[in-house]
Amino acid sequence: MLCCMPGVAFVPALLVVWSSAAFIISYVIAVLAGHVEPLVPYISDTGTKPPESGVFGFMINISALLGMITMCIRYLLIKKQNESSHFVRSSCNMFSLCIGLMGCIGMGIVATFQELSVPSVHDIGALVAFGSGVVYITLQSIISYKSCPQWNTYLVCHIRMAISIISCIAFIPMIVFASQISMTKIDWTPDEK
Repeated sequence: MLCCMPGVAFVPALLVVWSSAAFIISYVIAVLAGHVEPLVPYISDTGTKPPESGVFGFMINISALLGMITMCIRYLLIKKQNESSHFVRSSCNMFSLCIGLMGCIGMGIVATFQELSVPSVHDIGALVAFGSGVVYITLQSIISYKSCPQWNTYLVCHIRMAISIISCIAFIPMIVFASQISMTKIDWTPDEK
């Protein structure tokens, strides 16, 4: 099985490094081009105008692919561990994988449809990406607890659950505030609402 092959541990690390680079590079290009203010712009704002939009779209699509690969590896790892321990239903593991893959598809939609070009599709992609991500990480936290202490330490489980809780808490205001605005442009003047 793929998950038992030595060397696949680099994939999650590559995902983190590549995704971070995608956000940082598109941010730097957008700031240097004068397309966004340097102080905490929306992530999507840094990938709206060319040339940063091309870099953002390409790199985030690669991140989505790496996310899919990471989730498949995690699925296979849990499946293999579950053969001897039977700590989780295989349907739960499969459901978690499907939710995670759905989030990666949402990420691809966000990368492909820029914020100002096709806002409704971009927003739906963001909702799918973030919503599925929160559900995926919560399911993975639960699976981790079920596999304790044989396959995980309680410290790892607690860290995963803390990240899940923070993600859930952050998701709520994101939905509330995103529903209050309709983004039609990046540049605003003081006299505008």
